[in-house]
Amino acid sequence: MKVLLLRIGVAIMVLLTVIVAVLVVGYSELNPDAPASQAFLNGNILTMDKNNSIHQAVFLKDNKIFAVGNDEDIRALVNDKTLIVDLKGQTMIPGIIDAHGHYPGQGLSAIGLDLNSPPIGNVLSIKQSLQLIKEKVSELESGEWVIGYGYDDTAYTEQRHFNRQELDAISPKHPVMLWHISAHMGVLNSAALTALNIDENTPNPAGGEYVKDAQSGKLNGLVLETAFAQARAKATKFPINTVLKISRAASDAYLEKGVTTAQNGLTLKSHMGSLSHSNRMGLTPLRLVAWPSEEYGHEIVDGKESITPFAHDKFYLGAIKIVADGSLQLYTGFLTQPYHSKAPGKATADVGYPSIDAAALTATVKKFHKNGYQMAIHGNGDAAIDNIINAIDAAQKEHYRADPRHIVIHAQMLREDQMTRMLALGITPSFFSAHTYYWGDRHRDIFLGEERAQRISPTNTALKKGLRFTTHLDTPIVPMDPMLMVWSTVNRLTSSGKVLGAGERISVMQALRATTIDAAWQIFKEDLIGSIEVGKLADLVILQKNPLDDPANIKDILVNKTIIDGVTVYDRALQNSEQATQL
Repeated sequence: MKVLLLRIGVAIMVLLTVIVAVLVVGYSELNPDAPASQAFLNGNILTMDKNNSIHQAVFLKDNKIFAVGNDEDIRALVNDKTLIVDLKGQTMIPGIIDAHGHYPGQGLSAIGLDLNSPPIGNVLSIKQSLQLIKEKVSELESGEWVIGYGYDDTAYTEQRHFNRQELDAISPKHPVMLWHISAHMGVLNSAALTALNIDENTPNPAGGEYVKDAQSGKLNGLVLETAFAQARAKATKFPINTVLKISRAASDAYLEKGVTTAQNGLTLKSHMGSLSHSNRMGLTPLRLVAWPSEEYGHEIVDGKESITPFAHDKFYLGAIKIVADGSLQLYTGFLTQPYHSKAPGKATADVGYPSIDAAALTATVKKFHKNGYQMAIHGNGDAAIDNIINAIDAAQKEHYRADPRHIVIHAQMLREDQMTRMLALGITPSFFSAHTYYWGDRHRDIFLGEERAQRISPTNTALKKGLRFTTHLDTPIVPMDPMLMVWSTVNRLTSSGKVLGAGERISVMQALRATTIDAAWQIFKEDLIGSIEVGKLADLVILQKNPLDDPANIKDILVNKTIIDGVTVYDRALQNSEQATQL
């Protein structure tokens, strides 16, 4: 018996040794070390330092920037072990920082159904969407969820939302959840409502609604704002293999576009651990910023939860996210003046509504501010932004902080008088400036009217006021494409090619700063990332062309290489070669 036990013990030890060895090898492959030194020569280096300096060459030691200068300066540092890269005149910029998005949402493409209309996708109608949903249902096992995303009622020929009955007709047994492109509402079929325990007796949550048919009183499938957020959270509790598939697809998409720091801009408690651990293991090669949701934030501040253990060298814990209103495209953004046209089903045009009333917002802001937390507060309409500013003003008066950097997310209808108050209170906006491209024509013709539409995402006015800002894409609302974002901010062209708000255009360099160094500053990481300066982490992007040379065509510039911590994590030439080999 002793011999048998000894043999079993030895066998177990051998097995554990093998498992540890496999894990170590796997971790090493996922987290390779940077070369001891690298020299990038003969390039066009846009540093984004305080002077917007432009140089020829960069020298890296391990994962940090050691020197920036001309070719002669950098060649003097080269030794026989230095990896030398001839940029051949290509442009290098700092790694792109996602100022606000919802990683890994774009990876939903790996399992979900894309219902986007042009210029993102090619779905033009509810009729076409229903056929796609029907085909998806036929591929799934009974009871599996169908998740569709990106549908836009104002872009479909029917000019309406889906309803429960037409979804039931093609999918009586599979739960169906369709996400509106705003991500502020969705449509559920009967199977989904049942799976989520929602019926006619379910009370509406504050700031949300389970919409009912006006005549029958039955749920019609539409779920708005906070009600939709709750339903979405339950429906997306995916198994680990699905989560990894989504994360991988999202990471690949981000790296191809030069993003080195991604963001989960509303992190639920149930997601924080998986995001942190997968990032720590290298399954997510990007840096990642996590913003706890408001509900999670209360648990953290009240001492019921600790998020400190989740932080590590590539995983940053950021602002607490609060939602103050909805979406202009859904008429739920909170304005001071009525919408240009009335919302579907409404007798007259109204001003939308807040997602949280002013008193509750102020109490929450005071609590988080007093405890030293940064906040990122979603505000599209100018009335919602008034509520946000008033809440922060009250918090600053009771518990003054010199540099809180609270963020107004989207800030679509930010007014100049509000900018003056924001400067005094230490508030910074992050503009969804690509709205001019994706929805600009509809903002002008449907939602806001000519005059107000010209003022959406007022980047030039903010610049003149001295208000530091960032820009973002709110991915997966629109695809992660920083060059298109920069192009939109510089040119302000709608998808039909018309200029929307020429006076709010800014320079290419300033637009690049808004997604690099200013994005780093907004999350208190300006000493680590965001510019190509000595001592900073080597997060770098090599572009196909120089954005400064042709502002009208910035959106067409491709990324040739993406580098994080001195390691090349995306190489277009290598990827193209591998694809050619597979063919």
